[in-house]
Amino acid sequence: MACNAQPLIESYIRGQVAVAHNGNLINADLLRLHFEERGHLFHTTSDTEVIIHLLASPEQQQAVDPLAAALRHLQGAFSLVFLFTDRIEAARDPWGWRPLVLGRMPDGRHVVASETVALDVIGAETIREVEPGEIVTLSDKGVSSRRFADPAERLAQCVFEHVYFANPASVVFGQNVQIVREELGAMLAKEAPVPADFVMPMPDSGRSAAAGYARASGIPYREGIVPNRYVGRTFIKPTPEQRSHAVRLKLNVIREIVNGRKLIVVDDSIVRGTTTRAKMEQLRAAGAKEIHLRISCPPIKHPCHFGVDFATRDQLIAHNRSVEEIRVFLGVDTLHYLTIQGMLSCMDRPSRSYCTACYSGDYRLDPEHPVSEEVTGTQLRMFN
Repeated sequence: MACNAQPLIESYIRGQVAVAHNGNLINADLLRLHFEERGHLFHTTSDTEVIIHLLASPEQQQAVDPLAAALRHLQGAFSLVFLFTDRIEAARDPWGWRPLVLGRMPDGRHVVASETVALDVIGAETIREVEPGEIVTLSDKGVSSRRFADPAERLAQCVFEHVYFANPASVVFGQNVQIVREELGAMLAKEAPVPADFVMPMPDSGRSAAAGYARASGIPYREGIVPNRYVGRTFIKPTPEQRSHAVRLKLNVIREIVNGRKLIVVDDSIVRGTTTRAKMEQLRAAGAKEIHLRISCPPIKHPCHFGVDFATRDQLIAHNRSVEEIRVFLGVDTLHYLTIQGMLSCMDRPSRSYCTACYSGDYRLDPEHPVSEEVTGTQLRMFN
């Protein structure tokens, strides 16, 4: 819906505010119901609008720090940027689910962005991450910082940012994404070696991991699948028919490279499986002799409630299916997913600092039972 496009711009007692939000709130429905029962009108279906209603509420406006008071009521993932008439405020949830970085322009002005690559594009220097539970204020007076919450005992940095979401040129959670993805591919080669003629990426998201696999295995890297640059990400398409059609448009197989070859095909992840199956069928039709599929993350068995557009549990191919059952469905000769241990071994920070809920089901917050107290008494509930 067009009304949900960000930034959301609203007026309240203190003037106008524009808000941009990366993440997802698990208690947005409860908060929205609370405000609607009090007569508030909503213009969108976005959970971001709830934040504006919180900020504008009399309870928060009477607080010494209205923004900090409002943020303490939120449960879930949020990296937020607020544009007020006289300042910018940037805030990150106490669990650190989504990245948020502070930068400085050559003329000394400060900026914030969700990824460091955005700072590179505008010629800004990366200073540091906005810390979990921190609010950073940018104004004519310079930069200041305060806390609205302590960092969670167990952080929940989304490991899928490194697997798929983030730009390869970005530094996310202290590591360059391209380097991490190559290391994931190298770990795949260690965990699941197999003789083959070529290591081949599934464009574009499998390219970095495939390069790492090829380097670690010594098997030549070849690109036998050419992407159509005018077709977007297929797993986000709403229906199987649309996703299948998008795959046919998106990928062309080079028969001269594939025909009669034993291939190791590397992809970043499998969500529903229908698009991956279509890709494998294209390779078979082009004459691939063997297809050994390698995935640079574990099986996605659980939905994400914190900002990744994964399907409901019963739509995920790995939910209640064995790897062998998935292999048969996809029509490949062998299938190996990177283990959770192998994936986390490629990360610089302690393993317990990363959210792996989509693989393990270990949610930091209970997505099905958010706190239901009145807004004025809501406390963050943490599951450690």
